[in-house]
Amino acid sequence: MNESYWLKNVRLEVGYKKENDKVVGTITKLANLFISDGRITEVIYSKDAVTDDLPVIDAKGLLLIPSFIEKHVHLDKTYMGEDWRACIPAKGVIERCEIEKNILASIPSSTQNRAEALLEILLSYGSTHVRTHVDIYPEVKLQNLEGVRRALDTYSNKVSSEIVAFAQHGLLRPGTVQLIREAVRNGAGIVGAVDPATVDNNIEASLVQLVESAVEGNADIDLHLHDPGHLGTFTMKRLAYLTKQAGWEGRVAVSHAFGLGDVSKEEAIEMAQILKDAGISIVTSLPGGRAIPPVNLLTECGVEVAIGNDNIYDSWWPTGNGDVLERAGRLLERYRWTDEVSLAQSLKYITGGITPLDREGNQVWPKPGDTANIILVDASCSAEVIARRSTRKAVFYKGNLVSGSM
Repeated sequence: MNESYWLKNVRLEVGYKKENDKVVGTITKLANLFISDGRITEVIYSKDAVTDDLPVIDAKGLLLIPSFIEKHVHLDKTYMGEDWRACIPAKGVIERCEIEKNILASIPSSTQNRAEALLEILLSYGSTHVRTHVDIYPEVKLQNLEGVRRALDTYSNKVSSEIVAFAQHGLLRPGTVQLIREAVRNGAGIVGAVDPATVDNNIEASLVQLVESAVEGNADIDLHLHDPGHLGTFTMKRLAYLTKQAGWEGRVAVSHAFGLGDVSKEEAIEMAQILKDAGISIVTSLPGGRAIPPVNLLTECGVEVAIGNDNIYDSWWPTGNGDVLERAGRLLERYRWTDEVSLAQSLKYITGGITPLDREGNQVWPKPGDTANIILVDASCSAEVIARRSTRKAVFYKGNLVSGSM
C-alpha cells in the first residue's frame, strides 16, 4: 500500500443520543480519513473530501474503532499449529510446569512457528500490540526468547510488541536471576515472576530480587500473582512499597491479582489506593470460577486495568481463541453493564484506554495525529461491538492492512 491514501465512507461516533436526559443510543456520521506515514492526518465530514489522485479505500459505512492491545499472552507456550492435545492433570503449579517443560521439549514444531501461528490469530481478531511472557529457566536458557524474538521480527510490520523475561518456574531457582538479566540484555524490556510466596517460598527475597533486576536492566515489571486473599494482598503491599522505594512508579503491573477479589470491599478500596499511589496497574484475563479483581472498583479508584487472554491452547489451558474482545465482553455479564455508555466505555480495557467517545459523549478519537492502528467493524457503535463481539472486517497497523480485506 502507498504511504498516503484516503479511507472514505468510514462510520465515526460523534455523540450520544438522549431522550429525557437518558442516553438511548449513539450518533454516528460518515467521514473520510486521510492516512499518511502511518497516521491519521485529516478527518473530514464531507462527501467531497476526496479530490486528489491518491489511492482510495472505501470502508462502505463500516464502523471505525481503535485496534486492540493484547496485554497478556504466552507465545512460547502455545500448541497452535500442532495436532490437538488436551491438558494432562497436575496437582499444582510446580507439577504443571514440569509437564509443560517436557511437552514443549518433545513437540516437533519450533517455538517460532507456533508463535507465528498464534500471532496470525491475534491479528485476525484486531490486536496490533502484544505483551508476551517468555519462560526463562536453566533447562532452556534463552531458547524460548530467541524463538519468540524471531517470530516478532517476522511480524514487526504488522504488530508492535513487548517481551517479558518470565521466571515461570521460580525466580529464586539457582541460575534463574542471571538468565533473566541476560534476557533483558537480549531484547526483553520487562521482567516477571510468579507467586513469591508459593513458588519461591520467600515473598521478600523474591520481590527484592525482581525489583533489583528491573532497576539494573532499566526494565518494567509484570508479576503474576495467583495467591488468594490476604496472602495476595500482602504481597501486593510489599511490591508497592518496593516500587516506590525504587522510583519505579508507572512501570509495574500485577497480572491475575486474585487476592483483590477475595477481600472485603473496604480492604479492596484500601488496596486500590495503595496500587494507585505506586502507579501499579492490574491485568486480568477474567477467568471463570475465580474471584477476579474488582475491575469496576479499581477503575473508580483510578487504577489502570487491562484485559488479556493469557493461556491460549497450551499445557495450562486447552481453550482460548485469541479474541481479546470476547474476553472484554465478559465484563458486561459480570457487572451487568447493559446501558449504552457502560458498554461503549468498556472498550478501553483492550485499547490502552482509548474510546471514540468519553463518558459525557464528547468525541475524543480519532483526531489528526493519531496512529492509524484501527479496525473496521460490522457494527453501528462501540456498545454493539462489545455486546455482540462484532465481526472485524479489516485490521490496519500504522495505516497498512494487516488482516482481513477491503
